[in-house]
Amino acid sequence: MKYIFPAVFGLTVYFTIRILLDSVTGMKFWERSWKLNTLEITTSIIMGFFMGWVLRKLFLHFDKTAASQFRYGRLAKELFYVFLVNQLVVNLFMDPLVIFTDDGMQLYDFFDINIIPLLYSIIYYGIFRSSTFLRAYIDNKILLERITNDKLQTELKFLKAQYHPHFLFNALNTIYFQMDEDVANAKKSIEKFSELLRYQLYDQQQQVTMSLEMEYLKNFIELQKTRASEKLKLDMDLDDKLNGQQVYPLLFLPLVENAFKYVGGNYLISVRAAVDGNKIIFSVKNSTQDNIISSKQNGIGLENLRRRLDLLYPGRHTLDIENNGNEYFVAMTLQLQPHEHKN
Repeated sequence: MKYIFPAVFGLTVYFTIRILLDSVTGMKFWERSWKLNTLEITTSIIMGFFMGWVLRKLFLHFDKTAASQFRYGRLAKELFYVFLVNQLVVNLFMDPLVIFTDDGMQLYDFFDINIIPLLYSIIYYGIFRSSTFLRAYIDNKILLERITNDKLQTELKFLKAQYHPHFLFNALNTIYFQMDEDVANAKKSIEKFSELLRYQLYDQQQQVTMSLEMEYLKNFIELQKTRASEKLKLDMDLDDKLNGQQVYPLLFLPLVENAFKYVGGNYLISVRAAVDGNKIIFSVKNSTQDNIISSKQNGIGLENLRRRLDLLYPGRHTLDIENNGNEYFVAMTLQLQPHEHKN
């Protein structure tokens, strides 16, 4: 490309112009003096090398100043400079040959000299710069995906962190009241609390097994039962097949937390978790005292959960909510990928 293409460029420009001129004037260039033809051909080849050298220097300058960013403004700017370089170099080399040979510079000579090399220069530019702009385009796409991914990860961490203050407040409040009534149970609550906190603080890998997530929920429910009303009736059914499936942590917590927070009426809470093929089905139902109380359950916790599901399981989840005034029911379904579905 560096040594052959410029010569081909110069020869292509020369013979194209020569053919067009001969077609218009009826001249046969092979009948002209071989010395004159040799001079024109040699000059055209030298022009091709000089043009290639100038354009490479120009492209190198753009690569250093514009880095690897692909922008249409940069493309337009480069093409403008290609146009300027083409006009200067072509007229510098070709005009003297035309002026002092044959019948001198004619109007059609001027148009041929300025238009034909420009077309070939644009083709040369496209061939020479295609790989550079393709690489820049790919780099830009990768950078955009990385920025988007970092933004989503930051948003996920923020949404996940919003659970912690509410959880800490409720747990500490429970232990505080236990200290006055039952120190032994308060100590057990502290143990449960430390286990829950350890899971939230240290088990921060991308995904966890369902067995770990279910164990976390059991500890959370045990801690909540200590501060719940004696009228509370808890019905919990966790499928034994929920074991090695990989899920993102703390997705089920908001549903259970809401149920304990807003339970009323008959004080019934039902928690169900099952696996059906490649799907995990998790549901929570709690009785409510009236519509005013149950409507509060559609708060920031569920909004955060919806956003996390959209980010973590796009197109692979459902979240259904039913509220009939006496019962509040939420069912969540997660569709697992093949590598996540392990028994």
